Amino acid sequence: MKEMRDILEILEKDATVTADEIAKMLNMTPKAVTSAIKKMEKDGVILKYKTVINRELLDDGDEPECVRALIEVKVTPERTVGFDHIADRIYSFPEVKSCYLMSGTYDLLVIVEGTSLRSVAGFVSEKLSTIDNIRGTATHFILKKYKEDGDILKQPEKSKRPAIAL
Repeated sequence: MKEMRDILEILEKDATVTADEIAKMLNMTPKAVTSAIKKMEKDGVILKYKTVINRELLDDGDEPECVRALIEVKVTPERTVGFDHIADRIYSFPEVKSCYLMSGTYDLLVIVEGTSLRSVAGFVSEKLSTIDNIRGTATHFILKKYKEDGDILKQPEKSKRPAIAL
């Protein structure tokens, strides 16, 4: 089990690492690593591999701006299913990127993505707030990302000082 956790830790940091490289790091055979990865994929432990993109560096003008918001949602849980049924309804919307049950002053944290402030506001007013048992929402727009999923998005600044030739 420790070997599986070690493999997951390596893949979580960099999903492009090969089975051969992981095998060398963990003193395993490549076949054992490949087998463990396939088992974790089959069992649903590994759901998918993803790329973290620093969208601020793209700025190609073709894509509409991506607006993200964190929405705090207060809910009255349903008698037999608690928060799960309402969460199922919320995360089924394509705008919803993440949905978490939280402790504290609100019940759910919903991360939403849209093409504009207006599209996110429309999602909140027309889709989210109309769901039964939702008592209130508070929307917080993300203005700038510094770090996401453990990855620092800021690029090192180039020195403005001229190089000195010797």
